[in-house]
Amino acid sequence: MIKDKIYKSLLAAFFSIITIGILTLLTYKTNFGLFLIASFGSSMVLLYGYPESPFAKPKNILFGHLVTSAIGILFYNYIPLPIYIMIPLAVGFGVGLMILLDVTHPPAGGNPIIVILGSVSFEYLLSPILSGCLIIIAFGILLNKFVARKKYP
Repeated sequence: MIKDKIYKSLLAAFFSIITIGILTLLTYKTNFGLFLIASFGSSMVLLYGYPESPFAKPKNILFGHLVTSAIGILFYNYIPLPIYIMIPLAVGFGVGLMILLDVTHPPAGGNPIIVILGSVSFEYLLSPILSGCLIIIAFGILLNKFVARKKYP
């Protein structure tokens, strides 16, 4: 039992290092743009620690991050409220919409905060959100299915 837990935690750590490492290299060592956001680190917990979770499904990762980031961008650009009102409303709307659309991915719940504090534009949905999520999902499938031999997705 302890051996299994140690193996699972080491595998999750190693796969997280690989995935976030690739996103970091693409962000800082190429001119391709931004591929990395803080909530992707939390996505690693689900993707590699608990890939059987419904919250770790590829559609949840992709659309959870897209929905909540879009909500944050919409609030930032079109809802002229003080930031201390805007942030909780955007997070609430994002969480509610993820649940309604059946694309819940808990790490994405923080995206409206990241987006609003970062004052980002709609381009943010392409890079880092879409591009980063597609890379995360590709690595999740490759590493979980073919290296760890886990059923994923």
